[in-house]
Amino acid sequence: MSDDWNDDLESTRVSDIDKLREELTRRTQRDRAYLIVLAGTDVGKMFKLDEGETVIGRSHRADIRIDDDSISRMHVKLSLDGTSVCIEDLNSSNGTLVNGAKIDTEQLRDGDKIRLGETTILKFTFHDRLDESFQQKMYNAALRDPLTKAYNKKYFVDQLGVEIAYAKRHQTPLSLVIFDLDHFKRINDTYGHVAGDMVLMELAELVQAMLRTEDVFARYGGEEFAIILRGIALGDAGVLAERLRVAVEHRAFVNGGQRLPVTVSIGVAEFDDQVEDSMGLVEAADGALYAAKQSGRNKVLLKYGEGHKDA
Repeated sequence: MSDDWNDDLESTRVSDIDKLREELTRRTQRDRAYLIVLAGTDVGKMFKLDEGETVIGRSHRADIRIDDDSISRMHVKLSLDGTSVCIEDLNSSNGTLVNGAKIDTEQLRDGDKIRLGETTILKFTFHDRLDESFQQKMYNAALRDPLTKAYNKKYFVDQLGVEIAYAKRHQTPLSLVIFDLDHFKRINDTYGHVAGDMVLMELAELVQAMLRTEDVFARYGGEEFAIILRGIALGDAGVLAERLRVAVEHRAFVNGGQRLPVTVSIGVAEFDDQVEDSMGLVEAADGALYAAKQSGRNKVLLKYGEGHKDA
């Protein structure tokens, strides 16, 4: 065995050790403070704490806003100084617990569980960049439909309950749009499932571009989608639904050089005195969708009282 070969081997070993040491150092630099939602709305969501003060509450003025009726508008304040984090209850109505003990002010340690109000539990932890990236990917995977990147049905159901509670509390309008593709099975049978998937992906991209940041767009079923519209009354929701219908009808969905016949039927309903809960709102919008399909498809119908009306 030559000395040159031994020198090369030693050089490789040193290089590998250096790379490993660098990687371990990078992995152990867990100096980024985070809160992760363990229970309540948005389970798995991660909030990065910035240097200085961060206020958590259900007010729009809070730095971290959590939709939970049992949380005060300005519930707690967290103060970050380097890697030191202090939590202070802001005279909240239902109090703040850290690891089961009620606190006024407390120094947080990695892994502490923070309970705000009756249902929300946050975990305080330090992450590095890899932890952060992994946690974010896991969170997105739990919320999103893998094909269309719209929210999934579970997130939709959870969020609809949150939005109804918000509408009740603030006495603001809330509308729900449910739509599906007309004769989608025919598209799959005629052009294949790859073409069908392409239609779903392009449709979702088209719809998402027409919505506000706060609107919740979800894949509710196979070819059925839903949109939660906070602060939007029935009439305006109908206007949006009609714009959406026209946009889909005029969009060129092309597969193998051939344009596919794609249209949607849409039902719209508003949360009002005739609707008791989230399931009632879904049933109202779904009933309008069914009526739209029964009356010829490629149209929008709004739920009005006991009947339906064109947009």
